[in-house]
Amino acid sequence: MDFIAGAIGGGLSTAVGYPLDTVKVRIQTERNYNGIWHCIRETYRTEKVWGFYKGVSASVLTVSVISSVSFGTYKNILCTICKLRYGAADEKPSKLDVSVAGGAAGAARVVLMTPSEVAKVRMQTQRNPHPSVASPQPVSKPKYRGSLHCLKVIAKEEGFGGLYKGCSALLCRDSSSSAIYFLTYSALCEWLTPAGRNKPGFLVVLLSGGFAGVLAWGLATPMDVIKSRMQTDESDQHKYKGLVHCARESVRKEGAKVLFKGLGLNCIRAFPVNMVVFVTYEAVLRFTDHYTNKK
Repeated sequence: MDFIAGAIGGGLSTAVGYPLDTVKVRIQTERNYNGIWHCIRETYRTEKVWGFYKGVSASVLTVSVISSVSFGTYKNILCTICKLRYGAADEKPSKLDVSVAGGAAGAARVVLMTPSEVAKVRMQTQRNPHPSVASPQPVSKPKYRGSLHCLKVIAKEEGFGGLYKGCSALLCRDSSSSAIYFLTYSALCEWLTPAGRNKPGFLVVLLSGGFAGVLAWGLATPMDVIKSRMQTDESDQHKYKGLVHCARESVRKEGAKVLFKGLGLNCIRAFPVNMVVFVTYEAVLRFTDHYTNKK
């Protein structure tokens, strides 16, 4: 059931946070924006509302699957750890147990996540002027007509390896941030839940999920920047040779602050998105538990 609950939570959260994710990716990968509002204004001016939702349909589906894998893996590994260490799967785990299970969940989803992230980033950074916007230059056809077409073009032009660009940065980002994510959520729920109650209330779930997302994304931002830059590096560019080279070149040209591009957006977006993730996850689990017990 954790897999299903995670899938529903992930899909809903993507729909909530996608416009800000597009702005974040553009700020991280391009140098022609003065800030968040400038990027939002320019995107709307040239591409209208659709500019913020490029690649959203495929992203909702893939994030649903990835979130399902993440939550399901976390729960199953945590139960396995508790069984091995304490003799029973339902024993209370330690903070280290939660961190290890969270890190493993983050690492497990990278294999599925990388191709969809590459397609998402390429779609989000592709320029498609809206038909209503007058342009002195003739408008060329977009290279990518959709997420699936984008994956097909990347595989054809860059080979299978092109679909896994930024995989190393994504692994570093997700394994560490996922460990912090689940640990923070678990600790806050435990701390905010009154004595005598075995489950946190929905307000506690909302706050814990939101703050867990903010902390995890705040710490994940440097690797998120590197990942996005590696994934926009197309076959005819070859700007970056790998994770370390990308980080070194980015810092050399733009200073250390480049690693924190999009930090504010990541944190602003993370709170509502992860509130939705965890409250949906808990609601689905409690509904199914209630329905099962009634039977």
